[in-house]
This record gives sequence, C-alpha cells and structure tokens, in this order.
Amino acid sequence: MDEREIIEGCLRGSLASQRAMADAYGILVLSVALNVLANRQDAEDVCQETFLQVFRHLDRYDRERSFKTWLLTIAYRRSLDMLRKRRRFSEFSARARFEPAVAERGGDPQPADPMPLPSNLLETLSPRERTALCLWANEGYTAKDISEVLSCSASTARVYLFNARRKIKSLLENDHGLLQNG
Repeated sequence: MDEREIIEGCLRGSLASQRAMADAYGILVLSVALNVLANRQDAEDVCQETFLQVFRHLDRYDRERSFKTWLLTIAYRRSLDMLRKRRRFSEFSARARFEPAVAERGGDPQPADPMPLPSNLLETLSPRERTALCLWANEGYTAKDISEVLSCSASTARVYLFNARRKIKSLLENDHGLLQNG
C-alpha cells in the first residue's frame, strides 16, 4: 500500500490501513518524540496520542502538503505538550515538598539540589534544537522542512541547527576533550 492508499483506507475506517500507517511511520514519530522528551515511556505515550489525533482529524489533512511533515508536526506539538505537563507537575511537586517545611521553619523554601550534568549530549539542547538536529541528521530534512514541523521560519530553523551543532561541538571539545583543534 502506498501513502495515498493508506490515507484513503484510514478515512474509510479500515483497521488494516490504520495498522499500516502506524507501521510505516511509528518509528519516525517515536524518534521525534524521544528526541524532544528524552524519556522512552513518555515518547511512547506521545506516539500513541499522535496517531489517535491523526486518525481523528485525517479528514482535515491538506493533500497538497507533505503527509509526513503534517504527521511530524503533530508529534512535535504533542511532545511539547508533554514537556509542559512534566514542568507543571515538577513545579507542583516542588511546592508540595517545600510548603510543610516552610510552615515549620517560618522561612523561605530552599531550592532543590542542582541536577547533575546530563550524560547524553542531546539532553543539553533545547527541545527545538534536538528536534531540528534529529530531523536534519536522521531524516535528511532541509531547513524549510524543519521550519514546517517547528512552525517557524526557515532561517529560524537554520539557527536551531547551527546552535545545536555549536553546543555539541563545544561540549565535545571543552568538556570531553574528544575533538582536536585543527
């Protein structure tokens, strides 16, 4: 089945077509989510949510545009939603952890212990930088393609790519001594 046949089948409600779409694009969607979230379980949740949203709203897909880009845009936005949920939960958890101690001491809460430096270089990048780098390196996306997924201009996508490569190079040279100046 080609992409057009899969989409037509999904629009008719065919479970075989839905399975074919998930098989064809599941790894790619999971890859984008994993690069944004850096957590496999959350990325798998986002992957499922992405396909549910795609199946619900496939009738809104503009067939003049790339299906893969439309799909990855949904995956990227779902990943950002998951990051926001994590951040809200983390802030709530931190407040809940400090509030009883504040009442007992009568002072301000102390900040949590600083996070250790990430062992994975990609974790040092922002979600947009990680996504841009992932799409460029793994999928061969151009700045224009990346800009469609990230909902920004092509020049902004190039900036994300530049910053991501610069940060990784700097970390490899300075922190890890892996690259030689030449």
